[in-house]
Amino acid sequence: MERARQEDKPIFLSIGYSACHWCHVMAHESFENARIAEFLNSRFVCIKVDREEHPELDHLYMEAVQMLSGHGGWPMSVFLTPELEPFFGGTYWPPAPRGPMPGFLQVLAAVDEAWRTRREDILQQARTLTALLRDDAREGVSGGAAPGRDLLDQAYATLSRAFDATWGGFGGAPKFPQPLHLRLLLRRWGRSGEKAALDMVRVTLDRMAAGGIYDHLGGGFHRYSTDPRWLVPHFEKMLYDNALLSVCYLEAWQATGDPRYARIVRETLDYVLCDMTDPAGGFHSTEDADSEGREGLYYLWTLDEVRRVLGPEKAETFAYVYDVTASGNFEGRNILNLPKTIEQVARLRQRDLGELEGELAAGRRALFEARSKRIRPGRDDKVVVAWNGLMIEALARAAAALGEPRYLRAARTAADFLLTDLRRDDGRLWHTWRAGRPSIDGFLDDYAALVNGLLWLYEAEFDERWIDEALRLAEQMVDRFADRDRGGFFMAAADHGSLIVRKKDLFDSATPSGGGLATAVLGRLGRLCGRGDFLELAERALQDALPRMEQFPMGTAQWLLALDTALGPTPEVVVLGSLDEAATGEVLDRLRRRYIPDKIVAFRRDASTGGRRSPALEGIFGGKASIPPGPTVYVCENFTCQAPVSGKDAALGAVAALGSVV
Repeated sequence: MERARQEDKPIFLSIGYSACHWCHVMAHESFENARIAEFLNSRFVCIKVDREEHPELDHLYMEAVQMLSGHGGWPMSVFLTPELEPFFGGTYWPPAPRGPMPGFLQVLAAVDEAWRTRREDILQQARTLTALLRDDAREGVSGGAAPGRDLLDQAYATLSRAFDATWGGFGGAPKFPQPLHLRLLLRRWGRSGEKAALDMVRVTLDRMAAGGIYDHLGGGFHRYSTDPRWLVPHFEKMLYDNALLSVCYLEAWQATGDPRYARIVRETLDYVLCDMTDPAGGFHSTEDADSEGREGLYYLWTLDEVRRVLGPEKAETFAYVYDVTASGNFEGRNILNLPKTIEQVARLRQRDLGELEGELAAGRRALFEARSKRIRPGRDDKVVVAWNGLMIEALARAAAALGEPRYLRAARTAADFLLTDLRRDDGRLWHTWRAGRPSIDGFLDDYAALVNGLLWLYEAEFDERWIDEALRLAEQMVDRFADRDRGGFFMAAADHGSLIVRKKDLFDSATPSGGGLATAVLGRLGRLCGRGDFLELAERALQDALPRMEQFPMGTAQWLLALDTALGPTPEVVVLGSLDEAATGEVLDRLRRRYIPDKIVAFRRDASTGGRRSPALEGIFGGKASIPPGPTVYVCENFTCQAPVSGKDAALGAVAALGSVV
């Protein structure tokens, strides 16, 4: 900024991210072009920003670009005054004119000419646009109205209209997985038993798991599909997508008992543990779409390659099942996908299902081993706290529900790493870490997602130190980000630096809205720890977000999930007993395996066994004693508790009365 003022130049700000294909294209075509680079460096002060490191800048200037051009995306290209006020912007520009798009050099020359000859017009446009951004940041107060279940009804109607009954998902291409919308539909079914809501979830999850958006060899999901039927993905893999989709498939398994969903969860989390885990304990951000200069090359197969690995006989079956042909289904090569289910293939070919599944599993392993010898896509190995918090939730919940101790170990290791290496001496969080170096002050979603992950880690192993850590971070989150005047939460803290507007994170993007996640977390923590102040902050935040939920239900799914939690029913289940008794473990396992939206489970071993005791949980455990023969179960809701029950059969019966039957 100081250089821009001294040299009297506008700022050219380019915002992108590691796995963005067109960001790489523009960098290669334009930023590495000597003529364009010389013009940029002589007439502008150029700044390159990773949107994942600075989401607050991306959020602010993306809104400006959308106001200026009517659309947004990455790479984002925006021109600023030395005071950081935007006055012109767009996304990708080719180096020379192409169809209706002007060439980037033409754009630069026009902006430079306007800056030199029509300066006052530019400054006035910058002031006007900045004023609009500030006005938009002040919109949305509901006047104290309490949001109700009618908002959830409206969202359900909107999702039903947008649903693709053939291929699943919502709308046409490009098609994104939308796990938050699917979880909202699962809640609808769980609350009302409305079969159509569950059908939308199942069709979508089944089609995605069968499509090319899913990596059938290595596990995990690609970013999105370029076609309506989930066949041709944009091939990058993002940590947050795989965390959110793991939770979605896990909840679907809890709701339906379908073992295919549990398999997808395991394969996805195994991919993360294998390929996205830093030796220090955190999880990396992204794997690129490109390798060897071609998008998706690492994941594609020719029929001859499959034959060389599997042999002609087994290759014929594998190719039939996974849609591998001589002509290919993508640029002369093949994206593995399942046009038919394995069960359908077994019937059509009169094969024993178990034998066929075993043969295909062996084929996938052989192809995976062959693929591992290829040049891998690039990896962005920075650790982002918010995304790691989402993955800790996924691992902790899967560990508890599926009985997988290695997922619990990974979640615990990641949490310890974040709380040690990404927390400053004053207790505040950093936002990112790479190669031993943390950087950038944490944002709202870093705190909210990590607190959420710690709460699920507590429920996975009932170590009460996670509650103490969650409370410390939640109190920091409130102190640094809460809007005490109007309700809700700002994306960045007040002392975060040079922001022309301090914005709230009201809409979901590829990740959940930070404000919506903070609201859900405070509601959950408030109930667990008896914190009325947290519950009041959550209620005020929902009031602040009410107009956005009314206008844009498709963009506020995390807020709607928080609202569903606030409206309930939200059972609080306290279990007392000894883990030396098999009955206690069985009751806890049943609670973890069942789909019971918004339940809170607290467990303490018998006092005689010792263990850490968090003062924050004295409220939920206060006055509750273990009753022989044990385990003892207390079920409470809306500040009212049922009579406790004790003994295995009675305790399992109390659990059976909650939620949906698997």
